Amino acid sequence: MNRIDESRPFIAVNIAVLTVSDTRTLENDTSGRTLAQRIAGAGHTVAERAIEKDDASAIEAHLRRWIADPAIDAVITTGGTGITGRDVTPEAFDRVLEKRIEGFGELFRMLSYQKIGTSTMQSRALAGVAGGTYLFALPGSTGAVKDAWDDILVWQLDNRFRPCNLVELMPRLQEHLGKAAE
Repeated sequence: MNRIDESRPFIAVNIAVLTVSDTRTLENDTSGRTLAQRIAGAGHTVAERAIEKDDASAIEAHLRRWIADPAIDAVITTGGTGITGRDVTPEAFDRVLEKRIEGFGELFRMLSYQKIGTSTMQSRALAGVAGGTYLFALPGSTGAVKDAWDDILVWQLDNRFRPCNLVELMPRLQEHLGKAAE
């Protein structure tokens, strides 16, 4: 089902990785490290990597800074997508997203269900677009990061993937801004 068109040249995507956690550091952040390794292993660039506390305003500020950076094409967060009181990543995303990519969360939970069963209903994984930047919010477990990258993102962030992919849409993500200026 996942088909790479080898006749097309690969285009590396600049991806920032944000781990949302009150307890992790760069040294013990296994999910962020795993994600960064997979991004680089696929030929993309890890533009930045950081850790932010479970605070919606702090997460929002970090997202806004990376969205405004023209050198960052996509942001992937890990952590804070559960349903406890400290899980506020989706709320921070709601403050910045212009459009949601509903299918991402639906697909992630479908794939996750095959591995962890009904426990997947506790995940509020989501994706969207803001300022021409793709944003993906993943759960904080290393397994969830692997599932999201290996089964969805590695394909959709490869411009050679057929029949379509997110990379080929990147030049058109801000079309609405041109119409607003007219």
